[in-house]
Amino acid sequence: METWAQITVGAIALTLALVLPAFVRPLLARAGVLDVPNARSSHTRPTIRGMGITTAVALPAAVLAAVFLPQSGNGRQGSLTLVVILGVVVAASAIGWIEDIRGLSVKLRAGAQLAVGGLATAAVAILDPGEQQLWLIPIGAIAVAAYINVANFMDGINGISGTHGLIVGGFYAYAGHVAGHAWLVYAGIAIALAFAGFLPWNLGRNKVFLGDVGSYLLGASIAVTAMCAFLAGVPVEYIFSPVLIYLVDTFVTFLRRLLAGERWYVAHRQHVYQRLNIVGLSHIQATGVVGCATILVSLLGILAAEGGNVTQVVATAAGFAVVLGYLRTPTLFQGYLRRRAAKAGS
Repeated sequence: METWAQITVGAIALTLALVLPAFVRPLLARAGVLDVPNARSSHTRPTIRGMGITTAVALPAAVLAAVFLPQSGNGRQGSLTLVVILGVVVAASAIGWIEDIRGLSVKLRAGAQLAVGGLATAAVAILDPGEQQLWLIPIGAIAVAAYINVANFMDGINGISGTHGLIVGGFYAYAGHVAGHAWLVYAGIAIALAFAGFLPWNLGRNKVFLGDVGSYLLGASIAVTAMCAFLAGVPVEYIFSPVLIYLVDTFVTFLRRLLAGERWYVAHRQHVYQRLNIVGLSHIQATGVVGCATILVSLLGILAAEGGNVTQVVATAAGFAVVLGYLRTPTLFQGYLRRRAAKAGS
């Protein structure tokens, strides 16, 4: 019964994500919702953005359906957790949509993101009367707001956000299966297939972008799901490893710019994934590097969580090696491409 429920959630997310853009794209084109290239952009001409509004319908619709589907192990509380996730993704998407259409000041945008994260953490903490972890509210608020911005910063080349949602959602669904949390399986499936459905539109000939509505949705859905999983006692390796590459790329770039005396909030192209594109990799190739690194780190996280003491140490060390290797990929690929060009020219 639960398998069919999971298939239903996935079918709703994927079908809506694939079909809705066909109807929404002409509306956005007529409304002039365009992404104009700037210093952060990896594209060269104005492109329709805001297509994430369709993903912002597909994902919540799938989560809403899951609320009423079988919940083995933690039935009522699992359904309530999904309601919290639903509220967060809708609120974050609304903030992103307003940013796409009208724009918001940095203070107002940050305040709204923190409010969404704080309310979500409070709601999840209150759901478990035996564990009144209200002291986590400010931490949860910062975590949700921070990852919304991480996803927004990393949404700079074609395919990267859709791939990230697909991979992280898939690993979270697995974590839910292992931990016995049906709600986490549902949430992971909804995230994975909603963003998978966006990929053909983002990678096709007539490309469209998620916009802030989509990147805010991506960051919020992953962050609130991770927070709920953490508070439910899911091992941290399952939660943290799928988002580690995104976090490290953003943190190292932020630190590098800060130490260089640059204004961190100004548009730029210094993330690892952007530098991969600059040295000569296509959008799909750079996305592939990020995606492969994320998958490797996530698999090593699973090994660390499920293995013995020796396996845990080895898997953790290997995970850090993958992260360090990822940070070096622009230099490695630049050297490789130069050698290949020199060989071809000789």
